Amino acid sequence: MLNRRVLYVLLSLIGVILVAWVFSDIFSYLVISLVLSTIFSPLTNYIHRFQFYGWHMPRIVAVITSFAIIIAVISLFVVLFIPLIRDQSEIIAKIDYEDLYARASIPLQQIEQFLLSNNVIEEPPGFLVDTLRNSLLSFITRVEFQDIINSLISFTGNFFVGLLAVVFITFIFMYEKGLVRRQVIKLIPNQYFEVFIAAIYKIETLLSNYLIGLFLQVFSIFCIASLGLSILGVNYAFTIAIFAALANLIPYAGPVLGATFGIIVGLSTMVVGGNTQEMILLVVKILSVFAVVQLTDNLLLQPLIFSKSVKAHPLEIFIIIFAGATVAGVIGMIAAIPVYTILRVVTMELYTGYKQYHVFKS
Repeated sequence: MLNRRVLYVLLSLIGVILVAWVFSDIFSYLVISLVLSTIFSPLTNYIHRFQFYGWHMPRIVAVITSFAIIIAVISLFVVLFIPLIRDQSEIIAKIDYEDLYARASIPLQQIEQFLLSNNVIEEPPGFLVDTLRNSLLSFITRVEFQDIINSLISFTGNFFVGLLAVVFITFIFMYEKGLVRRQVIKLIPNQYFEVFIAAIYKIETLLSNYLIGLFLQVFSIFCIASLGLSILGVNYAFTIAIFAALANLIPYAGPVLGATFGIIVGLSTMVVGGNTQEMILLVVKILSVFAVVQLTDNLLLQPLIFSKSVKAHPLEIFIIIFAGATVAGVIGMIAAIPVYTILRVVTMELYTGYKQYHVFKS
């Protein structure tokens, strides 16, 4: 009897995995929508409970209001990038490419002179600069711009289709409060009800703590980065800080992306009229700020968020994140911890239930 039940569970699990694999796009939309609805449901519930002279706001109005607030916040973030894009366009239009090429060649010439004077290489003078120029020209000639445009159009179309799907599904989840939870509970046999309810409760609690901690992490990184960059006089401090905070959602690679973006933005503002010493000083300023951000994140924020909120060892988290990266790249790295939390809680609860409850042994 037990073997038959275990077989049913395994077959059901395999069936769910196969369906998720075949319909991966739809499954990913459902998962993203479920996460978003979980994040924004407290805001919707608060608006829905708000009373005005004894009148409760209807649920659908509360959901629409929540979407309006979310869109307004996203719009504010986008507005911060508009001055950066405009100024970068003006800077690109003013660039003297011959002067830029000459300035970029100076460090190569110095390296080349050092190598020649110490008899490290036996090449004619100017070979490093010529090699760099020839490599750039060869790369540009190999680029198929038509393929890039086609890929960009295809990506844009798929992105908007996915965006519409996620918005619609998220709207339904937020409007039908607890829809997924109710449907899952309906599928649970009565003899396993207590075990699965305990598992669902723990999953909801851990994921809620994780998402709240993740929000606090993003907000803390934004505050530290924006404050440090502003004090050191780096242009577009808030824009760089927002990008760095959001990029930090990608484990391990996120801080590198944030620092790289900050250096590129900072150096691009000094291409016209800036000298080498000023550029080096700017890079040192940006790296020092992100070093403080990284230390704070590694020593304080990540242990508090990952280890405490999902109750897992840091080495365990490290392995799971890289396993997610192997399976699904950047998306896998971001989703690895929530997915692992669900699987671990379900496995532990089933094991505990098997040992404690007679229904599994009868």
